[in-house]
Amino acid sequence: MTKIGMISLGCPKNQVDAELMLAKLDAAGFEISGEISGCDAVIINTCGFIDDAKREAIDNILEMADYKDAGEIKKIIVTGCLSERYKEEILEELPEVDAIVGLGNNGNIVDIVNQTLSTTEPLVAIGEKTDLPLCGERLLTTPEYWGYLKIAEGCSNHCTYCAIPSIRGEMRSRTIESCVEEAKALADNGIKELIVIAQDTTRYGEDLYGEPKLHELLTELCKIEKLQWIRILYCYPERLTDELIDVIAKEEKICKYIDLPLQHCNGEVLKRMNRHGDRESLTALMNKLRDRIPGVCIRTTLITGFPGETEEQFTELAEFVKEIKFDCLGCFSYSPEDGTPAAKLPDQIEQDVKVHRGELIMDSQYGIVLENNQALIGKTLKVVVDGYDPYTDVYEGRTYRDAPEIDGKISFISDKSLQPGTFIDVKVTDYNEYDLIGEA
Repeated sequence: MTKIGMISLGCPKNQVDAELMLAKLDAAGFEISGEISGCDAVIINTCGFIDDAKREAIDNILEMADYKDAGEIKKIIVTGCLSERYKEEILEELPEVDAIVGLGNNGNIVDIVNQTLSTTEPLVAIGEKTDLPLCGERLLTTPEYWGYLKIAEGCSNHCTYCAIPSIRGEMRSRTIESCVEEAKALADNGIKELIVIAQDTTRYGEDLYGEPKLHELLTELCKIEKLQWIRILYCYPERLTDELIDVIAKEEKICKYIDLPLQHCNGEVLKRMNRHGDRESLTALMNKLRDRIPGVCIRTTLITGFPGETEEQFTELAEFVKEIKFDCLGCFSYSPEDGTPAAKLPDQIEQDVKVHRGELIMDSQYGIVLENNQALIGKTLKVVVDGYDPYTDVYEGRTYRDAPEIDGKISFISDKSLQPGTFIDVKVTDYNEYDLIGEA
């Protein structure tokens, strides 16, 4: 059998794309290998969103080139956002690559692999990005008890710093019926925690139904008996409607966890980002969420050093973080992206200033996390078991406050033997920096 390896980088949305391609290759009779050495072809499904992601993709390509030079693999195929965005540069600067596949040709991956294996000439397959498959059979790469449900592709928000609309196109939603059908199939195959994703989940359905329909979709997903947790990622603050907040609050299966990438709080900075709100309106929203959804965990991401960000505007952001006390927070220094309006703005900020501002935010957040964790001691939380360390006799799991591969974990002891995917009540007894400690 022809052996294929896959390295998928970047966000969960890209991971779903990889799972769709793997299923097509598996159905076509290829052997999907978890080992790189010995593969006839290795597919690198890249991210090209920010500089760090691009560097990671290029490093992986160069690493596979070393395998190829050593005769351990035969072909290198690059898919994903980097190939969609920089096809000419990859072809010119990375001659080790045998095929460059645009997002619109993911659905043709079987033919592309066959062509690549049968020729010595580099193959470039760039189709219409709108042809990117939104759903289909997937070969899951997540643990058997949790998985992603991608409900839309692309983005129509056009934030000035972001290249996603140019890479993946305008937002294209799936129908409610299509999403529910896939969710039922995932649940039938053992998925207990369903993670709903899109570039902007709160805009879901706007293109199909004329108005956002996430609240209706979530209501239908909650009817799927085998699902125990439904988690929502990538919400936008201006689209957290009362209808959506009410559904999150009342439906027991929906994790009281809101991923809300605010990026900033200063109105002028947000306007230059082509985003909405200001410190006053965002503070009101945070208070509203905490009032309407008891125990809600709010996660956000911020950008420091956006073009023109003054010391006063950064100070406002730092004060906002201290005031709101987000449960989870990630901070990134601004990265000018090719072809985006923000990259052409005046008053670009020095890299060391951007990084230093981000470090100040994260230093402040560290103290907030410790304070929040201290407040959880003595409370009993529902936990999903992720694993067990036989050397320490300790289990690891996550509460509703922790998205997999993003947030923290809870380590706990149990008198009973527990399998991954088991849900159990755990009493919090202590914490270790970002992670909790407890006992079943």
